[in-house]
Amino acid sequence: MLLIDDKLRTLGLVLPPPTQPPPGIVLPFQFVRIVGHRALISGHGPQNPDGSFALPLGKLGRELTVEQGYAAARMTGLSILGSLQRALGSLERVTAWSRVFGMVNSAPGFTQQPSVINGFSDLILELFGPEVGAHCRSAVGLAELPFNIPVEIEAEVELVRDDSQPVAGQSAGSVARKMASG
Repeated sequence: MLLIDDKLRTLGLVLPPPTQPPPGIVLPFQFVRIVGHRALISGHGPQNPDGSFALPLGKLGRELTVEQGYAAARMTGLSILGSLQRALGSLERVTAWSRVFGMVNSAPGFTQQPSVINGFSDLILELFGPEVGAHCRSAVGLAELPFNIPVEIEAEVELVRDDSQPVAGQSAGSVARKMASG
């Protein structure tokens, strides 16, 4: 069985570095927050390999086609995976994709948001398989998205339960005491 990193290499995909917001913009939140055995993933947009926002920008149904939106959603998936890998150390810790919320920068009358967010879902299923990659999902159209990005996606994943690793609210010392006590 191929590991996620091996699958990414085989597909020629690269996880981007942390998002580089435009000058003067501060993002005072965590992109991934681990709570117990879950990782909550803040909204991400499509990124270039250097961490900047990927082009094209704009609204689906006006400046962008469904195919361009699909590609942007796939790139957003890579952005999310990059943040997850930095937060978790390994994407192999993901045991299930629970929930995905896809937002599409939509021109009036555009109704193909599910087809756009399929770019994300298809990537996750391709990399994680139908067992781990299956997820619940919403795909909605919004009048505006930050920085005019075409797609923003947030998600939630379940993590492997490893009693040797501290989880949110638990110190490494309490883990060591628990393991020593049997």
